[in-house]
Formats: sequence, C-alpha cells, structure tokens
Amino acid sequence: MPSPKFDQLLEKYAALAVKVGVNLQPGQRLLARAPIEAAPLVRLITESAYQAGARLVEVFWHDDALTLTRFQYAPRDSFEEFAVWRTDALAAHAKNGDAFLSVSGADPDLLKGQNPDHIALVQKTARTHMAEYYSYIMRNAVNWSIVSMPVPAWAAKIFPDASPEAQVSQLWETIFQVCRIKQPDPVAAWQQHIQDLSARSAYLNRKQYTALKLTAPGTDLTIGLPRGHIWKSAQGTSEAGIQFTPNLPTEEVFTLPHKDRAEGTVTASKPLNYGGTLLENFSLTFEKGRVVKATAGQGEAVLQGLLETDEGARRLGEVALVPHSSPISQANILFYNTLFDENAASHIALGRAYKFTLDGGAAMDDDEFGAAGGNYSLTHVDFMIGSAQMDVDGLYEDGSSEAVMRKGEWAFNT
Repeated sequence: MPSPKFDQLLEKYAALAVKVGVNLQPGQRLLARAPIEAAPLVRLITESAYQAGARLVEVFWHDDALTLTRFQYAPRDSFEEFAVWRTDALAAHAKNGDAFLSVSGADPDLLKGQNPDHIALVQKTARTHMAEYYSYIMRNAVNWSIVSMPVPAWAAKIFPDASPEAQVSQLWETIFQVCRIKQPDPVAAWQQHIQDLSARSAYLNRKQYTALKLTAPGTDLTIGLPRGHIWKSAQGTSEAGIQFTPNLPTEEVFTLPHKDRAEGTVTASKPLNYGGTLLENFSLTFEKGRVVKATAGQGEAVLQGLLETDEGARRLGEVALVPHSSPISQANILFYNTLFDENAASHIALGRAYKFTLDGGAAMDDDEFGAAGGNYSLTHVDFMIGSAQMDVDGLYEDGSSEAVMRKGEWAFNT
C-alpha cells in the first residue's frame, strides 16, 4: 500500500507535469494519453489541470496486453487496419490549440518473438495516420510534454533481482530523483535547471559550427549542420507564446543535422526499445547523409523495417549532446525507455527534424525545409551514442575546430 510520503511525491509529480511540462494555461483543454496502469497518476494530473483552469481534460488509454493480443491472434492481413477516429481527434485538438500530455510506460520486451514484418507494418501505418498530428508537435505549434511512470513489466526489466513490489517502488524512487521531485520546491529546481541548459544552447548558437565530429569506440561520424541551425534545450514556445518543457526529465541540448551531410559510422551505446522490440549492439554507416549499411546483434530485421519506412528514415533529424555526468547517467541504470536513456547519453535521431531548430523553419513547407537541409520523414527515432569515451569537436568552414565535449563532458564554460 502506498505511503503518505509516496502520495505526496506523486501529487508533486502530477503538478510538475501540468505546471512545468505542458504549462497548462487557464481556459485550455488537455488531452492525455496513458497506459491503463497510469490511472492513479492521471487522476492527479486531471485534478491539477482543473485547478490550473482547464476547461476540459480527456484521456486516451492504451494497454500493452491488448497490443500483444493483436499480434498473436489478429488476421495476418489486418495489420494495416487503423482506428482513424483517434488521429482525427488528435488533429482536431491540435487545431484547437489544446495541450497534450503523454504518460510513457511500457514493457520493453512486449513484442519479442513477434513477426518483425508485422511490427514494421503496424508502425508505418500508425505513423502515416499520425502525420498531421505530428506536424503540429514537430514545429511546436502546441504545448506538449511527456512524463513516465512504472509499469510492472518495465520495472521487472530494470530490477530483475527485486520482488515485484520492490521493482515498482525502486523505479518510482528513481523517477522522483531524476525529475527533481524530492527537491523542496520541484518547480523552482526545474526553473534553475532550464536556465543552466539554456546557457549551454546559447553558447552553441553563438558558435554556428558548420559540422560536428563525433569520436568514440565504434563511432567516427561527421554531422553537417545547416546554415541557420538553432540549438534548443529544455523549453519550447508554442505558436500561442506558451513556454513548456517537452520532456520530463531532460538533460539535452539539440539541433538538426543537415540531411545530406552525415559521413562515417556510428555505434549505439545503449539498447533501443523500439515499439516493444529491443535493438541491441547496432551500428549505422552514412554516406552523403544516408544510411547505407545497418547491422544489429539483436532486432536487425526490425531495424531494417524502420529504415524502410520512407527515404527520410535513412537520414538524420536530430543531434543532441548530453554530458555523461547527467543525473540520469549517474543513476547507472539502463532504463530501456528512450525518454530516460536519451537523457543519459548524447544521441541522434533517424527521421523527421524539428522545424523549430532551423531559423524560420516553422514557417517553411516541407519542400522549403528540405532545401534548407531539414529532413522529412513519417518517423523520428532517437538512439543513444554517447558515453564517457566520446569526444565532440565543432568544425568551422575554414577547416579549424575546437573541443565541445571531451570524454563525455562539456569542454567549455558558459
């Protein structure tokens, strides 16, 4: 049974999601998406949202068990079926300027052993129908955020030697710690953290490197950066002028690569949980911005399916720098959850770039964005490449360079 202390921390976590995550404004509506196990947290989020002045809070629920049942028993020719009413509703809420909050929590091994072709087809079908909604998210048209909560299968994956009850408790303890919920004033702690990250992104924006050179065991990759690229950090600003924090937790500064200017090989430093399948020990080789070779120790068929989503899935849409000393990294836990693992290590993303990471990008159509170097795809998948052994150099057009990170740590002061 949860303790009074746990209940207090959970209330603070819910309030943080509303006040710092989406920064819900009086009169706004909120649409949440969450696993059914998250009901206690979502009830608190709903309460906090109405206290903040929400006009309406709605929830889309999902269930891992139902997802698995589909792959086990649905007709083999049915994996392009899709409930379009969900995506129609998402797009309608986005057009209305509503806020969006996703609660992340899933079994990392949910689809282990399932047909990778079926997984790829379901993923592509969903992304195709979600394209309109994602267009709002990728340009920060609305205020949105993602938080996480433990589900038993996820907690068991991380803490296999503990009892089931202890597994969930330990994961909650970790989430509260890295999300600064145990601070006397979590909102104030986040405001200071956001300022610190903003100073890092401001430094890199002044530099305007033409490329980054990333070096680590198994990685020798040069990533070109387009003219007018913008380094962003914890906070975004919606088209209505609302400042929000898309990821709780977050430790990254990030921008868009030039879609045609990635050269070399990169090796993932952590497994990736992609749609219920673990991709492990994988590496990608790029030529002229495009993946020309991909290998994986586990999940290679699913990785190949991801790359075949569309042409843009073979190109990069994000490069993010995270110090190895980040609180999430120092927790020394492999989370099997991208929201956490990407904030424990520098990472890159295959697929669509965020238009707000290019000067004037939010006002560009896809063709204009592509001509400026931005990548378009139905997908956007982050994977971790950083470690205590990674060096990052910023390159200038004249061929000179300077250190940005050394051994996984910042090589500059702000």
